[in-house]
Amino acid sequence: QVQLVESGGGLVQAGGSLILSCAASGRTFSEYGMAWFRQAPGKERDVVATISGSGGTTYYADSVKGRFTISRDNAKNAMYLQMNSLKPEDTAVYYCASAPNIMGKVATESYEYWGQGTQVTVSS
Repeated sequence: QVQLVESGGGLVQAGGSLILSCAASGRTFSEYGMAWFRQAPGKERDVVATISGSGGTTYYADSVKGRFTISRDNAKNAMYLQMNSLKPEDTAVYYCASAPNIMGKVATESYEYWGQGTQVTVSS
């Protein structure tokens, strides 16, 4: 069983930055592909970025390319999302997700484990 806990959300002005963290339990963290998703009120949960188990392969949604950076530290069982140049449309609940031995999957149903989410609010 894997448990995921997000942190780092908050209120920021447009143009600002935030770093989200996802702490994972378990002994085989490096064998899990990871992802960040987000869900705005009244909208579906969409992928933001994914990262392979080794951290060597990443994927970004077009809406965040060049502004967000996904990374992971397997020694610390942690994943991060550096968010720069934030826009009001980035406002959402951000979730981390994981599943064993996957890479680059963008569909929610591809992921077995989910965190509880952290709210990011960007004011204009």
